[in-house]
Amino acid sequence: MGDILFLAHRIPFPPDRGDKIRSHHVLKALAALAPVHLGCFADDAGDQACEGEMAALAKSHLLLARGKSLPRAGIEALFTGRPLSLTAFHDPRMAVWVESVLQNHPVETIFVFSGQMAQYVPQNFRGRVLVDLVDVDSAKFEAYGAAGRGLRSWMERREGRLLRGEEARIARQADRTLLVSKAEAALFAERLDDPACRVSAMGNGIDSILFDPAAVTAEPRIAGGEGPRLVFTGQMDYAPNIAAVERAIDRILPLIRAGCPGASLHVVGRNPPPALLARHGRDGVHVWGRVDDIRPWLAAADLALVPLEIARGVQNKVLEAMAMGLPVVLSPGAATGIEAVDGRDFQIAESDAALAEAAIALSRDGVQAATMGQAARRWIARHAGWEAALAELPRFLGMTPESATDAA
Repeated sequence: MGDILFLAHRIPFPPDRGDKIRSHHVLKALAALAPVHLGCFADDAGDQACEGEMAALAKSHLLLARGKSLPRAGIEALFTGRPLSLTAFHDPRMAVWVESVLQNHPVETIFVFSGQMAQYVPQNFRGRVLVDLVDVDSAKFEAYGAAGRGLRSWMERREGRLLRGEEARIARQADRTLLVSKAEAALFAERLDDPACRVSAMGNGIDSILFDPAAVTAEPRIAGGEGPRLVFTGQMDYAPNIAAVERAIDRILPLIRAGCPGASLHVVGRNPPPALLARHGRDGVHVWGRVDDIRPWLAAADLALVPLEIARGVQNKVLEAMAMGLPVVLSPGAATGIEAVDGRDFQIAESDAALAEAAIALSRDGVQAATMGQAARRWIARHAGWEAALAELPRFLGMTPESATDAA
């Protein structure tokens, strides 16, 4: 087949956060099938330091530093009537590069990772267009808006409304739109209400050989503490993660500590806000910020607590904890798209009291906790590898025949 143009809103290196993990593995799978041209943005100097890895994998590439501040993007979005998500990633230099690649290389497919980058697909492109939206972002912002108040709520409701229109435009232009789970694909198709648009699920995976508790040493800063040691991992400038940790600290952890006085919660992930950092060292809460390798922290924990209230798609934090053999207590939203068995592979609970009760029960019963952790790891090994998750890519690219049904 011809070349592939891969557009991503963040450089797929290093694969150290949810969206970058997915884009990294999709990019590697595409590069194994055809020459790839990679255009993406860098958030910081750490991202820019990975340009050599881009150059080694791609036939050609463009890495642009994001120079547009959020306030500037917000003002631009208000004046143009466009979603903030699009204006934040709008850069004429990317559009010029895309046109140059299409003119000078035999590109047959444009693969768009995340809806922010669909703005760079020329209307007159006659090849195949695949768009991996991952999640239904418009629904996420609608949920933010409904849960908030004041100007922020208005902005989030506006973003949800405008993104819904943009998602419909993207789906009409694309040969196929991909979402991270069957549930997310069904939600997108229902909101789209256009049977002519082709929507499919393409799941997330995880490297169960890399995420192996036997292959790492437990992080000593928490391994020696009293138990149970609960862990929450994730990008900590992401609103749903902040809300989940605040819920855990304010409402769930006190209930757990009433039954298990030595219980502690360890929040691990980059860019925690000042208000969260201020909770470090108080009432069993520890906020560690960015770490180079999440595996030792998971290995040192007794249990993963994931009380997300607003969740879209498949949570990598849950897959990683399961792969590391941790029992996971999680909300229904955090379990969405992970077709494991409740009560065997993880424990789903909805209310604060139910989440605390499940965590206490597992903390008091070491055999049950170990059994659940082992079942979780077995499930990951059997069902959640990247090879299985991306097995349909050749079909989506038109390299193999379509199946009889095209249902998501």
